[in-house]
Amino acid sequence: MDYAKLWFFFWAVLWTGYFALDGFDLGVGFSGWLAADGDDERRSVFSSIGPFWDGNEVWLVTAGGATFAAFPPVYAGLFSWLYPALLLILFSLIARGVALEFRGKVQSAAWKIFWERTAAVASFAAALLFGVAFGNIFRGLEIGPAGYAGTFFGLLNPYALLTGLLFCALFFFHGQLWLAFKTQGAAAARAAGLAAKAWYLLPPLFIAFAWASYAGTGLSANFLARKPLLLLPAAFAAALLAAKLLLARGKPGPAFMASFSGIVFFSLTGFAGIYPALLPSRVAPEFALTLYNSASSPYTLKLMTAVVLVFLPVVIIYQAWVYRLFRAPLTAEELKNSGLY
Repeated sequence: MDYAKLWFFFWAVLWTGYFALDGFDLGVGFSGWLAADGDDERRSVFSSIGPFWDGNEVWLVTAGGATFAAFPPVYAGLFSWLYPALLLILFSLIARGVALEFRGKVQSAAWKIFWERTAAVASFAAALLFGVAFGNIFRGLEIGPAGYAGTFFGLLNPYALLTGLLFCALFFFHGQLWLAFKTQGAAAARAAGLAAKAWYLLPPLFIAFAWASYAGTGLSANFLARKPLLLLPAAFAAALLAAKLLLARGKPGPAFMASFSGIVFFSLTGFAGIYPALLPSRVAPEFALTLYNSASSPYTLKLMTAVVLVFLPVVIIYQAWVYRLFRAPLTAEELKNSGLY
């Protein structure tokens, strides 16, 4: 078995799982206030993600750990070359977590408003920065014979910012669908309306992203060489259309699952495009960090594969149990008896 290829697949799946799961948390964090009117509704917005957001971040931690163990040069490159950008993402996630936990600790309107705004800014920053980071990976980094030659502000290029906006729009739509399903009454109706309006941003943003990827990156090469891979972006478009139609029929739960699938297909589209590179080079392909020149030893990868095959199903089963346990929309009685958020 080619364990390096297998671990590229695991690496892509772990990042995909994070975006699809924590994506709605981030979306709720920066856009949930738009669907809420009054403290009770804002409390229901935060309570809707209460049992899930920290568990969803397990996928981020696991993706980072997998990068460190399976592809050490990639991990070293990311945290050497992109350290300021990754530090901003880390601070955003910390601020988001603190805001979610602290909001309900003091019964003061000013206190709650401060932490709600902190959650909104931090969640938006994290979503945008993740998009910018992966936009730069899709575009290719300035990796040459002397190593990385890029700058922090060079990461804020138009293509990366476009990818960041697409991430934010996807997470906004994803988060509002979650609220339309998980909350009740006026808040759920507003969330459904916001999701319906936000959907119209997605097709033009994705078309612009696809064109910019074709014209200015090497992301399309694998799709042109391996035509079956075109099913991934087609599935992304079909999932978004399904989410729109299901929402229009008053089915926010199935619409959320369609949106979830859409983010999965979008993420896998990106990873399929950069394969076999993990950090492509804009200078020349031979300077890229790929699964061939960055993977750990076959013994290490084999041992890690055995560990993953044991523990990954445990994580999936546990999270599935949590989602099943809290699958019903929040009721007024549950919010009244809860001391959180």
